[in-house]
Amino acid sequence: MSRDIDVLVLGGAGVDTVIHVPELPLPYADSYMVDSGIRARAGQTGDFVAVGLSALGLRTHHVDFLGDDPEGDLVRALHRERGIALTEIPQPAGTKRAVNLVGPDGRRLSLYDTSRAHADDRFPEDTLRTLAGASRHAHVSITHPCAHALPLLREAGVTLSTDLHNWDGENPYHEPFAYTADVVFLSAAALTDPERTMRRIAERGRAEAVVATAGADGAYLLTDGEATHTPTVTPPAPVVDSNGAGDAFAAAYLHGRLSGEPPHRCALYGAVAGAHACTVPSTETDAIDRDELLKRVASFEAP
Repeated sequence: MSRDIDVLVLGGAGVDTVIHVPELPLPYADSYMVDSGIRARAGQTGDFVAVGLSALGLRTHHVDFLGDDPEGDLVRALHRERGIALTEIPQPAGTKRAVNLVGPDGRRLSLYDTSRAHADDRFPEDTLRTLAGASRHAHVSITHPCAHALPLLREAGVTLSTDLHNWDGENPYHEPFAYTADVVFLSAAALTDPERTMRRIAERGRAEAVVATAGADGAYLLTDGEATHTPTVTPPAPVVDSNGAGDAFAAAYLHGRLSGEPPHRCALYGAVAGAHACTVPSTETDAIDRDELLKRVASFEAP
């Protein structure tokens, strides 16, 4: 079977409304004056991964539910402008939305609108089978209803990755993703013992590699039973927003994996791409390209 798609991205399409605040947590007040503006832009986790993969030269296809609304139009425009194939499933409840409060140091607090979905939503099986059959790999967002697509994707024979984001290691919602994917990304932010959670993912599931990103502390990689640490990479410009850094890490790691690189080098790819993402303003959706990634990786590997 012809595999014309390098990576199929499931879920995570939506729009963020970005608000820069003077500090996080934001103290209660009757009102705040926001002189930096309040802006809506396309770009949630699936969008960011798709943009990152495409910028690195991978043939990328994104599939998700979208509403017939202005937010859906923003998502469609982003994919059209970046040349990323998009299969949209009609969503009467509307396109996924969130509000991101961004502090002066680039940290963010996200408020997700969970009303933009129905419990009985499902990806059409015929559509999913066709796309999976044409794909080398699938990256599955944890947005509903992606969990229900996991058995079909596994049956189709594609390798899988997922990002558990700030999973606490206990919430059962994340477990189907954690224990089905071949590559599992997650943030260490909510974990008291990242290595213990990583090992549990590997032992209970089928992950060949588990990666826990830790912001300024770099990332932890577990593969073949061995845990290693990838140091942080100095960003090439001032840090303005951490939004999308984990998605950039995942996209670059997958680029390395699909290029045949060993896991430790894939993690370095991810660290470089994640650092770059932190320099992109929160009102934009952008990613490092392949030439720049390889140039920066080479500079870190030079003796």
